[in-house]
Amino acid sequence: MRKSWISLIMVPTAAIAVLAGCSSSQPESGAQAKAEGREAMAVTPARYLPEYAADGSLELPKNWRTWVFIGAPLTPNALNNGEASFPEFHNVYIEPGSYAIYKKTGEFPEGTIFFKELQLALPGEYPDGSRTEPSGRGYFPAAYNGADVTVKDSRKYAETGGWGYYNFNHHEPKAATAMPRPKDECASCHIASAKKDDVWTQFYPLLDDLSLN
Repeated sequence: MRKSWISLIMVPTAAIAVLAGCSSSQPESGAQAKAEGREAMAVTPARYLPEYAADGSLELPKNWRTWVFIGAPLTPNALNNGEASFPEFHNVYIEPGSYAIYKKTGEFPEGTIFFKELQLALPGEYPDGSRTEPSGRGYFPAAYNGADVTVKDSRKYAETGGWGYYNFNHHEPKAATAMPRPKDECASCHIASAKKDDVWTQFYPLLDDLSLN
């Protein structure tokens, strides 16, 4: 039975191949059409948009560690009078769907979320807070230490430059929800010094140089 089934399906397959060969007088244009079709099928990843609780607070974004990692600035406590404003590693992620749009347009779309997870450094062995490990002298990650989140919504956050700034604790555990911070706490610094659209693109090559994408 299996052989007869194969013989049944081979005949029409061969016929289709012959017909395709007869009708395809320009194979290069066919390949081009396929390429264009694949390009047309390329879609922006589904976006995770900010979620708010009934009291208006922002819920801690889900699965942020699966987002696009863009960089990790470091502000050691030992180099900031023993207490950095954002101690110490800043592991920064951008929501993937928003990043895909940014790569295409060069603009951060409404609903863009940045997630900055703070992480302490291992205890220092030297006055500058550094220590020696097999890879050399430097700063090495230790425990997680809370998070900050930024959301773009030009209408909702008009008073803070179109972005909302949230502190989910600078310690563990992270808060389940957070209320937006006042302008003089976060937004004013971003507005004054961030390179593009109140975002510190100058510290993140993946955002600052789109040719890297």
